[in-house]
Amino acid sequence: MPPTKSTETGTWHKSACILCENNCGVQILTEENERSFLKIRGDKDHVSTHGYTCNKALRLDHYQNGGRRLTTPLRREADGSFTPVDWDTAIREVAQRFAAVRDAYGGDKIFFYGGGGQGNHLGGAYSGPLLKALGSRYRSNPLAQEKTGEAWVDAHVTGGHTHGDFEHAEVSVFIGKNPFQSHGVARARTVLKEIGKDPGRSLIVIDPIRTETADLAEFHLQVKPGTDAWCLSAIVAVLVQEDLVDHTFLTEHTRDYDAVAASVRRIDIAEYATVCGVDEDLIRATARRIGTASSVSTYEDLGVQQGPNSTLISYLNKLIWLVTGNFAKEGAMQPHSWMFPLAHYTTRTRTTPVTGARMPAGLVPCNLIAEEIVTDHPDRFRAMLIESSNPAHSLADSKAFHRALAELEFVVVIDVTLTETGRLADYILPAASQYEKYEATFFNFEFPRNSFHLRAPVLDPLPGTLPEPEIYARLTRELRAVKAMPLAVLRAAAKWGRTPYRVAFAALAMLSKKTLPMAPFLLYETLGPTLPGNARAAAVLWALAQRTARTYPEAMRRAGHASADALFDAIIEGRSGVVFTEDAPADAWNYVPHKDKRFPLAIPELLGILDALDPASAVQTSDEYPVVLAAGQRRPFTANTIIHDDNWRLRDTEGALRISRHDATALGLADGAPARIVTQRGSALATVEIDDRMQAGHVALPNGFGLDHLGDGSPIVGVALNQLTDARRRDPISGTPWHKNVPARIESVARPQQHSPVAPRSVG
Repeated sequence: MPPTKSTETGTWHKSACILCENNCGVQILTEENERSFLKIRGDKDHVSTHGYTCNKALRLDHYQNGGRRLTTPLRREADGSFTPVDWDTAIREVAQRFAAVRDAYGGDKIFFYGGGGQGNHLGGAYSGPLLKALGSRYRSNPLAQEKTGEAWVDAHVTGGHTHGDFEHAEVSVFIGKNPFQSHGVARARTVLKEIGKDPGRSLIVIDPIRTETADLAEFHLQVKPGTDAWCLSAIVAVLVQEDLVDHTFLTEHTRDYDAVAASVRRIDIAEYATVCGVDEDLIRATARRIGTASSVSTYEDLGVQQGPNSTLISYLNKLIWLVTGNFAKEGAMQPHSWMFPLAHYTTRTRTTPVTGARMPAGLVPCNLIAEEIVTDHPDRFRAMLIESSNPAHSLADSKAFHRALAELEFVVVIDVTLTETGRLADYILPAASQYEKYEATFFNFEFPRNSFHLRAPVLDPLPGTLPEPEIYARLTRELRAVKAMPLAVLRAAAKWGRTPYRVAFAALAMLSKKTLPMAPFLLYETLGPTLPGNARAAAVLWALAQRTARTYPEAMRRAGHASADALFDAIIEGRSGVVFTEDAPADAWNYVPHKDKRFPLAIPELLGILDALDPASAVQTSDEYPVVLAAGQRRPFTANTIIHDDNWRLRDTEGALRISRHDATALGLADGAPARIVTQRGSALATVEIDDRMQAGHVALPNGFGLDHLGDGSPIVGVALNQLTDARRRDPISGTPWHKNVPARIESVARPQQHSPVAPRSVG
């Protein structure tokens, strides 16, 4: 479907926002021969968001045109400077140096980080063949500092990811989650307001901050920072001790409830209420509302997933909706189909090569990466390929991670701009922006109608840049990882049509076990050139359409696709996305992987941690560091760090330190005053904002600030949070960081002389 011509000057293009997992459909107005986004509005035709956007999507021109773009590969020289080189030279030398590491130490010493962010997963789908050719076995991405504890619990209990039906739930529970700002729920603000207006429905928020979502809630359990595990344990205890559980569901659909109940019955609810700072009557009222509701959906997020006891909290969250039977019915928790699974949900334990840390979801925990490098262990990582990520800024303890990158023998970064990580690399390969190529994400979490959106380019690639699939393909070709014969067979078959192509591909897969691991490259090279609209990068989606037809045949047909090829065509043509599976609530049981379709409720390791919860461990502060810093608060004008233009923010432009009136008074701080935040790992300056939403002893800094756009000593706006965080503070099971629970102290400092605002840094 071509772009829509407008009655206004210019052309409207259908696309999506790239700033959070919801990827709301948008329309972007451009003018011929211009690279600016003139207007942005919601796409009313979008299959899941129906025209909804938040304020952040309307500022996407600052992503596209606000940073200093790379337009040629850069090679680091012996003196530390970068030299522009042509693409042929870059591909040849990068392939040679990775091959040298492989041949000297083994391919498993080449570590891959990234593969996409909130809006760009399609390129990462093509990384597999290159990594296979190099023998690389270990990888990670930002999910490993967020969601892997929950994934570990899911693997043991539900067998896969689940998501709430908040549009229909009688009771919606948000745990460390403020969807009014961080979304995660389609049409989040609309849905929250609808819940708040309906007297028959309830909104429950568990959060130390009185968030915008808490303002709409009937129940706000304002826990002390870091005590969510005690609060949730008490809720589960009320459900069990007051017999508010669904016995029929437990009998027919679960195992090992008695073991869970035995642990939970020992919980002293009054004591746990005291530990978390929430009135016992409020905890009991909350649990009773959950236990008597016809449907309950829950959502946990980074507020607890990046804090103490995070994996235990994920377990307690699952227990809340499982013991009350809130599965496979409207308004409850649901599994879902996947266009492509983002994680490996397995109970098989895989560990890292040096520290022996667990790898939930198949990912190396981000807080362990530096320790897997800075060591004399023979199995340490020797090289890194980093794509669409900036770990030197985004991972805990930036100084330690910088040292780790310096220890590596070879580092390659693929990105659109020169980031903090790129400045430490040996090679930087410039990628086209997310609006200059075909793109998509695999955040497909909806049920009963799950959707997928392939986004067509809005603009031509900036000269000198390449889409990631092409970069990976060129490196794979340079390594001569695939012989000429399978390529020739598939190219010939593609000329005859999809059916001969499918037969030829299946035959090659039967003849050689090397075919499937190299499938994305084979598809890109042979099917890709035949696709309309220069959609070569979409070739891998043909294989995923085949997977959908095999895995969810009935759901695919209910969504209106008679075959895998029909689905693939709909994806290619559907500029506002396409529903690829459609189910009924009872179909949820088809997604449960356990043979007996029963959820095993007992995880002995976590029940042991639950039994050993010590009130003394709820206090993470000390006399030296008496407050808890939440590092990475979501606000109206914060987003992930892919926007390299500080001028995109209309409010809170410097990323204020939010502090309670009580603490500000005690420290002699006023609104707008400078303050120093000090932790065990570093210190930083910020401007104070007195915020009555904060409780005493709790302060917050926003995410997305502190980026060093130029690397030349120019002023940096806001605090780079990971100067303050400690990689050693992490969950014992998943290794996820405790960014939302950083012991700190706040110091008053003299007000600096006024300076002029930061000048725009955008480059055309």
